[in-house]
This record gives sequence, structure tokens and C-alpha cells, in this order.
Amino acid sequence: MKEVILDTETTGLSVKDGHRIVEIGCIELENLIPTQNSFHCYLNPERKVSDKALEVHGYTDEFLKSKKKFIEVVEEFLNFIKDKKLIIHNAEFDLAHLNNELKILGKNTIQNDIIDTLILAKNKFPGSPVSLDALCRRYRIDNSKRDKHTALIDCDLLSKVYINLIDQKEPKLNFQTKEQKDFKNIREKILYFKKIIKPSSQEIEKHNQYLKNSLKKNFFN
Repeated sequence: MKEVILDTETTGLSVKDGHRIVEIGCIELENLIPTQNSFHCYLNPERKVSDKALEVHGYTDEFLKSKKKFIEVVEEFLNFIKDKKLIIHNAEFDLAHLNNELKILGKNTIQNDIIDTLILAKNKFPGSPVSLDALCRRYRIDNSKRDKHTALIDCDLLSKVYINLIDQKEPKLNFQTKEQKDFKNIREKILYFKKIIKPSSQEIEKHNQYLKNSLKKNFFN
């Protein structure tokens, strides 16, 4: 099953105030394991970044003005998320901005199945802080690189949080233990195995005679 961890950064909080997207980040999961597929872009929002948003993500108007516009990446983005479940923290916010961008271009809104990890966390930990940072602390996930809210870093952290929220152990690509690997390496170095041959009754009798006649002190009488 393929899923997509998705996050956006914007010029401000509300689309009603004309705010636009400045960054989209997506990481693909297959059976909860990150694949090599990701989607990321910075966007020229065609308006100024609010002071509060600048404090959050640090993307200046000067930095963004040379980036692509949403119309230039929309098809690539839609193809990337097509038929995949979207995992979003506070999905209402991100979907409002994404659907606003799509409406501006006269396109249909996103119809993918959605899992909102904010709602999952609220249901699992009622009354407790459920921000991404708070969940990282709860699950002992290293978020030291998150000095600013950037889409790809947040996606990476959310993928780990999501696995913990649904009570799954973080999947590993290699399920062999060290002992299994060592045993395999030893077997590969062995070029042959000696075959065990059982002696015949006649051979046993000859062996007993040898012990009786040849040893100075005989324990086999």
C-alpha cells in the first residue's frame, strides 16, 4: 500500500486573506517504509510573505521570486499523489491551501483519502500537546534539525510520528539478526562437509580386538 506524507509552507495562515503556498514536500511510503520517491519544490507565491510566516520557515520574498509558480509544477504534483492516501498533520490547513491553488487554475480539488495525524494524536492523547514537536518528544524522535519549519524535514519527522501513532514498530529493511548474518558468513566460507559413516559390526569387532591386544592398560575387558 502506497501512502504520501505531505506538508506545505505558506505566506500566511488563511487563504481568505489571499495567502499562497511557498513550498510543497512529499515523501512516499510503501507498507510504511520510505521509498526513493519524493516530491519537493519551492514556489513563487506572487505576493509578499507575512512577517509571522517568515519567522516560521525563513523563506524571504527575494529567495522565492525566482522559483517556479504553482501552475508550472501542478501536473507533476498531482501525478505524484495520484491514487495514494495522504498523511498530513493538521490536514485542514494544508488542504485548504492546496485546493485554493487548484481552484485558481480551474482544477478539481484533491479527492484522495486523507489521514490527519493531528486528529489521531488528539484521540490518542486527549488533553496533551499534539504539535509535531510535542509528538517527536513523546516518541523520542530526534528533531534537532527542525530549527525552522521546512516541508521535507517535517515530512521526514511526520513519517516517524505516524508509524508510532498507529502502533507500528518502525520498519526495517533488513530483518536478519547479527547472529544469523555471522552464521551465514561462516557457512559460505566452508568448502565441504565431511560425511559421517557408521562402522559395520565387523569393523567394530576388529576395533575392539585392537584395543584389547595393543593397549598396555586395557579398560575394555
